[in-house]
Amino acid sequence: MNNDLSALDAARLLGVSLPTLYSYVSRGLLASVSNGASRRKRYPQEDVLRLAARKNDAKRGGQTAVAAMHWGLPVLETQISHILDGQLLYRGCNATALAQHATLEAGASLLWDDGASDYFQQDPPALLQGPASVPDATPLARAMLAMAMLACKPATMPATMLQSGPAVMRILAAALLQAAPSSQPLHQQLAQAWLADAEQAELLRAALVLLADHELNASTFAVRCVASTGASLPAALGAGLAALSGDKHGGGSAAARRMLTQALAAPDARAAIGAYYTTIAPEFSGFGHPLYPHGDPRAAYLLDRLAALSNEQPQLGAILAACAMAGELLDARPNADLALAAMELAFDWPEGAGMSVFALARSAGWIAHAAEQAASAALIRPRARYVGRHQRD
Repeated sequence: MNNDLSALDAARLLGVSLPTLYSYVSRGLLASVSNGASRRKRYPQEDVLRLAARKNDAKRGGQTAVAAMHWGLPVLETQISHILDGQLLYRGCNATALAQHATLEAGASLLWDDGASDYFQQDPPALLQGPASVPDATPLARAMLAMAMLACKPATMPATMLQSGPAVMRILAAALLQAAPSSQPLHQQLAQAWLADAEQAELLRAALVLLADHELNASTFAVRCVASTGASLPAALGAGLAALSGDKHGGGSAAARRMLTQALAAPDARAAIGAYYTTIAPEFSGFGHPLYPHGDPRAAYLLDRLAALSNEQPQLGAILAACAMAGELLDARPNADLALAAMELAFDWPEGAGMSVFALARSAGWIAHAAEQAASAALIRPRARYVGRHQRD
């Protein structure tokens, strides 16, 4: 059966004039087909129906919603964090200012309830045997296993998400580091595991604070979706870790490290950097950020601190020179992934340490968002806009 429509029928179905119909064709929004010997064009019914659905959806704000889901307009309300004029704010407090003195625990308390309570005055939780029994797994895989095990044992967690937050973060740290849960400050746990000196420990502390939350990124949205169903906090954080495992999210520091490693080993660093970025997008490997057109303040803070140490560490100086060369070549500013990669490489931390810093830091924000979403009692359930076939013969 031939379901092609005449121009008049297609225009009537779309609710437009014939000139507008013809403009749709010229703009590539609609196809037209020849009608045999006749010079009149016909229009595939499926294409016309699909375009009509999109037009109607746009009138109801559907296109606005699509744009909002891709670095666009806000799609839900939060009191936790936001990005304003190129700065990251936690409940109105500048994150880079907090990074000068705060610990991740203090940052978490600010994100959770504006610092009204100190939730970390509790003993460390018991060790989970599962993550420790898989020594060959990656730190992120151990962390995901730990959250899955906690989700299967909800009775082991306090009743409220915020009360259980410190235990979950300490278990997460233990799984990432393959160590026993500890009540030590979280940045000190990382420093001890990676044999970091006092200056490196201070950088870890600052990095954890700077990465604690970042508005409604992919992993945070995943956490909020799961929390909105009534799932437990470990289940929600497991979703965040799963999202973080993707190359376009948590994999950025690893990609930036590969770039730096290749640049430092190559006889022509500039050529190696140029070749690298022909295969991978800069925003997923150290440079650029849609929300920071004038530069990521988190990266600027950490790279400035690294530059202050570079005079005494030739390797660090070479790494920062490669970072600067890449920025000039790409005409782009560094993002937080590059700073993590530079730290990991300069101080000979285990490969993947940047991801561990990211995961542990972001768990503070995930807990805040999970609790906020659960308190709203609203299920996150957006609608899909169907663009497939409308009917079959």
